[in-house]
Amino acid sequence: MSSIKNIDEVHELQNVIYASRNPTRKWLHVTRKEHILTAFDWLGDVSNQTAIEVGPGSGLYIAPLCSKFFQVTAVDIEHSHLVALQPLKTQFNNLEIIEQDITEESWSQKYDLVLCSEVVEHVEDTSKFIASLGRMTKTGGTLILSTPQPLSFMELTSKIGLSPLFIGLVRLIYREPVLPTGHISLVSEAALTRELSKNGFAIIKTSKFGLYIPVVAEFGGKSGVRLAKFLENILVKIGVTRPLWTQLHICRKVS
Repeated sequence: MSSIKNIDEVHELQNVIYASRNPTRKWLHVTRKEHILTAFDWLGDVSNQTAIEVGPGSGLYIAPLCSKFFQVTAVDIEHSHLVALQPLKTQFNNLEIIEQDITEESWSQKYDLVLCSEVVEHVEDTSKFIASLGRMTKTGGTLILSTPQPLSFMELTSKIGLSPLFIGLVRLIYREPVLPTGHISLVSEAALTRELSKNGFAIIKTSKFGLYIPVVAEFGGKSGVRLAKFLENILVKIGVTRPLWTQLHICRKVS
């Protein structure tokens, strides 16, 4: 699923970004986390329902899911990701961990909630992957899906800044783990909407957020974050959202 090979480096990165010493980097990631946690609250009482997270990474959302749902499954194809989640099983007896590719036709289980955050951009066949998300979501169930926007300032800048030529300089500036994104399948909102509709989803709510401003993000500190928030609010109000990093879709499975 992922094109990043050094999983130990990935784990270190995931542990750093939500507590980054760089205010903009921290804000961009924490904002996505807060949006997804808010989406959980929007679901209401789900204490008798089942949930699955596809590609849980460092397990950021596992504890909140286990606290709300009757049964929670975490699935990934990266063995070491799942090994890192094993300690959570001692804390939550309603957690199941599965190592499997969800695009395999043998997958038959369906869930009330499917969470897939920052995974689509790492898969080779987007259409096949989203079709699998459709098969594993119960009719009437919910899919929460987030992925970067291909024309966001962050993704456009990363093509240069995280290239082999410049990534050393970026690491020197940030003074903490920085890796190539491993994003091989960036999907526009229009293309993603078509795929979701084709697989029986109706989009209930869409949010776009995360304005990365080159140079300001690296050297602007907390003032840079305030500027980014101000400009992001303006862009959202006037409907110019392609520069924003993250698209988040809350979808209902209708067929």
